[in-house]
Parts: sequence; C-alpha cells; structure tokens
Amino acid sequence: MTDFLLELLSEEIPARMQAKARTDLERLFTEQLAAAGLKAGAITVYSTPRRLALIAKDLPAQTEAVSEEAKGPPEAAPDQAVEGFCRKNGVTRDQLEVRDVKGRPTWFAVINEPGRDTRDVLAEAIPTIIKAFPWPKSMRWGDASLSTESLRWVRPLSGIVAILGDDLVPCEIDGLTSGYDTVGHRFHHQGMITIGNAADYVEKLRACHVLVDHEERQNIIRDGAAKAASDAGLDLVEDEGLVIENAGLTEWPVPLLGSFDPAFLDVPEEVIQLTARVNQKYFVCKYPPNAQHGEGDRARRGGGATPPSAVPAATSPSLRDREEKLAPNFVCTANIAASDGGAAIIAGNEKVLAARLSDAKFFWELDQKTSLEDHAKKLSNIVFHEKLGTVADKVERVAKLAEWLASLEGTGLLRANPEQTEQAARLCKADLVTEMVGEFPELQGLMGGYYAEKQGLPIEVSQAIRDHYKPVGQGDDVPTDPVTVWVSLADKLDTLAMFFWAKEYPTGSKDPFALRRAALGVILLLNKNRIRLSLSKVFDKVISYSIIDQFDPIDGVRDASRDFIPLLIDFFADRLKVQQREAGVRHDLIDAVFALGGEDDLVRLLARVKALQAFVETPDGVNLLAGYKRASNILKKEGGTSAPAQAGAHLPTSDPDATVGDGPLPAQGNNALSYTPEKAEKTLIDALDAAQPQVTAAIEAEQFETAMTALAALREPIDRFFEDVTVNDDDPAKREARLALLARFRNAVHQVADFSKIEG
Repeated sequence: MTDFLLELLSEEIPARMQAKARTDLERLFTEQLAAAGLKAGAITVYSTPRRLALIAKDLPAQTEAVSEEAKGPPEAAPDQAVEGFCRKNGVTRDQLEVRDVKGRPTWFAVINEPGRDTRDVLAEAIPTIIKAFPWPKSMRWGDASLSTESLRWVRPLSGIVAILGDDLVPCEIDGLTSGYDTVGHRFHHQGMITIGNAADYVEKLRACHVLVDHEERQNIIRDGAAKAASDAGLDLVEDEGLVIENAGLTEWPVPLLGSFDPAFLDVPEEVIQLTARVNQKYFVCKYPPNAQHGEGDRARRGGGATPPSAVPAATSPSLRDREEKLAPNFVCTANIAASDGGAAIIAGNEKVLAARLSDAKFFWELDQKTSLEDHAKKLSNIVFHEKLGTVADKVERVAKLAEWLASLEGTGLLRANPEQTEQAARLCKADLVTEMVGEFPELQGLMGGYYAEKQGLPIEVSQAIRDHYKPVGQGDDVPTDPVTVWVSLADKLDTLAMFFWAKEYPTGSKDPFALRRAALGVILLLNKNRIRLSLSKVFDKVISYSIIDQFDPIDGVRDASRDFIPLLIDFFADRLKVQQREAGVRHDLIDAVFALGGEDDLVRLLARVKALQAFVETPDGVNLLAGYKRASNILKKEGGTSAPAQAGAHLPTSDPDATVGDGPLPAQGNNALSYTPEKAEKTLIDALDAAQPQVTAAIEAEQFETAMTALAALREPIDRFFEDVTVNDDDPAKREARLALLARFRNAVHQVADFSKIEG
C-alpha cells in the first residue's frame, strides 16, 4: 500500500471558497478512484490561500484484474448480428466462445481487463479533476485565455505536485506539468521546495513557514487572539466566522493587538464591530465584567491615553447600556512573523482602522443633524415593490395597523400606548435613508433606535424602532415590550398580506420576499406574548387600509378581493407545523385542528393541539381514535354522513336540539326509537347525551383538557357498541338509526378536531 500526494498551487484562493473547495476535491478524487475500482484507506484535504492539497493513504499499486462476460446472438445468427456484437464489446470474432444455452449454441464474449498501475489511473484522473472543478467563480489567464476552451481555475494555476510513494505521477494540463517542487511562504522563503513524498509534505512546508492544515491555523488564531487580549487585561469578542476567514487569508498566522482612539467609542459599538470585522477582518475586544477601565487602559497603552468616562446613567435604560463595554482595542492577524515583533504591522493597521472609524464617526454625526421625521419623508423615493408602492406607502399602512392593534381591548392583548406605537411605526424605516445604513445595511433598525434615543424620543419608541425586525428566525430574541411587539407584528403582517394580495407567493425553495421568515416571526411573537388575534380580521384590516388610502382598483391586483386570506391562513398552518416540529408537536394534529375551519387564533389553536396530543397518546385516545376511524369508514361506505337524516328516520337521541352534520336531526314522535335499543346501543346514546354538552361548554371556555376528558368517556361505550351491536341490521329502521348514532359520535369528536387527519 502506498500514499499519494496531490497539491494544486495557484494565486490567492478567496477564503470564503476554501471549505467547499476541500469538499469538492475529496469528492472528485473519490469518484475517479471508484471509477477505476480503487479506494483509499483515508483521505485528508488541506487548503491555504495559495494551494489545495490532498493526501490519500494506503492506495494499492494496481487495480484488480477484471473479467466480464457478455451473452451474444445464437451461433447460427447472421454474420451482421455477430459482427455488431463484437464491435459493441471490443472483441474480434475469433475471440468469441460458443456455449450451450438451453440446448442452443450461443456466442459469448469473454473480456479480460488486466490490472492497471495506480500511477497511470492517477495520471488520467488529475486533469479530469482540474477540468471538472466547480468553483463558484473562475477565470482564464494568459494567451490561452483567448480561447473559450482554455483552462479555468479560481485564480491562475501555477503548479501541480503529484507523488505516489516516492514516484512522480506524470500528468499535464494546458502546458502545466506535474513535478516534485512547490513554494513556501511568500515572504519567509525564497526559491522552490522539493517534496519527497506525502509523509514529509506537511513538515517540509512548516519548516518554510506554511501551515497547510487549516484547522491548525484556526486554532492558532482563535487561541492567539484570545491570549493577546487577555495579556492586556481584556476579553476577546468571539467570532468563529472571523477565525475561519482569517485562517483562509494566512499561511503563517500571527495575532497582534492594536488600539484606536477611545474617542471613537462614542460611535455605537455595533458600528465599530462591523467596521473592524467587515472592512478589516479584525477582532474587537471588550472590558471584562467589573473591570477598572482606567487601570486597564493605562496598562495597555503605556499610560498614555485615558479612556472616555462611562456612559452616564439615564432615567430610562439606554439602548447603549452594556454590562461589558467595548474597549478601544482590536486584534489583527498578520501573515508574517515580523522581526520587530509586529510593531510596524500594528501601526499600519491602526492607521487604516482609524480612517475607517473616522468615516463611521462622520456618518454617525451627520445622520443626527437630520431628524428621523425628515429622514422618513425620503422614503417616498424608495420603491417597496412595483405592485405595492413605495416604502412610504408601506410605513403608512404599518403605522395605522400598529395603532389599531395597540388600541384593541380584550383578554390576551398587550396594553401599549397607541400614540407611541404609531410614532414608532412611522419612524421604524427612517434609517434606511441614513448614511450609516447605506454603508452597513445590516444595521437597519438598530441605527434608527440609536438616532431616536439621541433625538430624545421615549425609550419605548426607540426600542421599538431598534427591534421591530425581530425575530428574524428560530432562536432569535423575541420582543416582549408592548410597543415593540405591535410594531413588529404590524410590519410582518402587512408584508404577508400585501404580497399574498399581489399574488407574489413563495414557491418551492424560492422565497424572494422572505415571507416564510415573516410568518415565523408572527408565530413566535404571538406565542411568546400569548396574544389573541384573529389573523383573518387583521389581514382584512391591512387590505382595507391599502384600498381606501393608497390604491385605485385599476387592475386585477389592486382590487378589494379578500380571496387570498384563506391561502394565507393555510400558509400559516404550514409554517406552524415547521416551527412546532422542534417542540415535538405532531404536524397531523395541527392539520386536524385547522381542518375544523374558522380557527385563526394561533394561541388558542396551539393550546387545543397540545391538549389533543396529550390525549391521543393515552390508551383512551388511541382506542377512541380507532373507534372514530371505524365509524367514519362505515359512514363513508354507506354513502356519507347524512344517510340516516331522512324523513321517518328513527334517531338515537333524547335531545331535541341535537344535530348531525350541519343540520338538525329529523324527529319522529318524541325523539323515541321505533324499537327497543340494545344495551350497548343505549349506553352509547346516554354517553353522547352526557358528553356533547360537556365538550361544547369546555371548548367555549377554552378548557381543552376538560373537553378531552369528556371525550374519553366515549371510549368504552363506542368499543362496546362495535362488539355487541350490528350496524347494518336487516331492519332498515335499526340500520338508519345506528348510522345516525355513528354520525352523532363522529360529530361529537369533531367538536375537538377532525380525527380523520390524525395518523395512526
């Protein structure tokens, strides 16, 4: 068994592409081996900014010999048929054998393929892998790039190392031939490095200041950055994505601590973090809990600079209150072990970051010179959607809806100041036109909250502006402040209603307007805050605002149709099933409750679903479900639910107001049967007479566990009924009355849920 090394050397590979490139290289290599009948003992793939490398362990020297047989035409077949068979299998006629098949002589081709040298297999595989490599973006280069048939790679490919054992695997692609030589670190090593075999590859490059193992580089960056901060009395703000990115930018990473002017800390810390991270790939630092900032700064900066004083306490909690505050320091990752300990590198990075932070500080101060109200006026220049007007149009709808929601009274509704709610809604999108959000779009909402606070608006308003986009997904913080909740709900509900109204539905994996995320946000907000709302009424209110106040009914989209609302409720049902799956709630039970129709209060619906799930998992629930399905099957076989509801039917009830399906039960005499019911039949009638009013009252009181308990009382009577009573009796009166009794049983169960939707 022999080890194989492949290195593909190139100009800088973007850090964001390296993880997938490693996966693709291993996949393509494994496919090529498998096609030749080879399999490696283990495969390890490395990446640096300048190379992809693969080491395959324990490859055999040769592929195994293969013998295949192919059955051909009968011996007496025409020559043309025999020759076609030979061509198909790559043999000549004198290589064929005649064998007896069921008494008839038949031609057979025996194809013996000898084993191939693994080196020859690899020599063919390497160019194939390079040509098939699926880079997200690739390029051509040099004179050959004039042809569309020339080689493509992420950056110009400059070298191939291919060694099996100690032997070179000769291959060539577009004039580039394989060899033993590679290069070391761009600054620390000049000249070529000769690799002997796979075993010495990693260590030879390490000696030349190249760490080919991306995980090793990540560990150095992660631990080194934390140590650099800790040595200065600080904590590192952890950022695993930045660790991976810096590992993809360096071959010899060296974390270094730098600093910036504490005056920049007047800018919101999220801006500083984004400026450092996005533009410069720096980690930021924070003060440890209860740290003495002054002493830490003097120790870290040689006593030269004094940190700004802590943010003064305010009457209301500030958006910028933090237990641990950002420090005026950062950690950069150098790609060189500098002779001066990195002093020049730190100075250069401090200068670059200072310029970036100066821009951010300028935007921060410039934006505050204009009030949010004036910023909001510019939203009329931004198109929200071609069918739905401008962002200003959306804000108008959201403001009216939020104020209406905050004004609702009743059980299960948050109390909020309607005026503050409307004000927050009218200003929640104003920061979209600010310079800061133009530079960092991911700060929308957050910056509006900061500007509102600086403007002296109530804390409830500034918090609502800041957090109205939340939650943006499962696991995100869910707002609980009443003003924030109503603004967030109004924004999301408006988005859903208007896009469904405009027939811009999500399809398959495509959801360009993030409607699934908006629906999830609504579900999380309603459940977290136990808010009782009829979604249908809210969607109708959204459309009424848009029809009356904004649009003329000039086409098929801008009309007053509410046909989309049932579709949107079904959409919520699907989203609810996805969201509740993690909580262990069965999707079929959600379907069973939604199938009743008219239920669009998600809090009440989930309460009913959870009570139903607890019930159907008990022995009573399992047996009642079995009885229900048996009753339903009988009714279906007999032509539906209304078979007994005909003139003269003898009906098993003592309640003159009882119903089957959607209509009243027809009566005969004093609701008396024309025959004496059997004992089990009478027991079921009495059980239904007792249970139905209890179930109805419990559901009206939203005491769903009590409703389930009342249903459980039907379990034994329905079991006994099926054991002792013949439904399809020869007597038509008995048959019709018993079918009516089963329909009544089924309808009693349907008061809780449509059990036909329940699996099991």
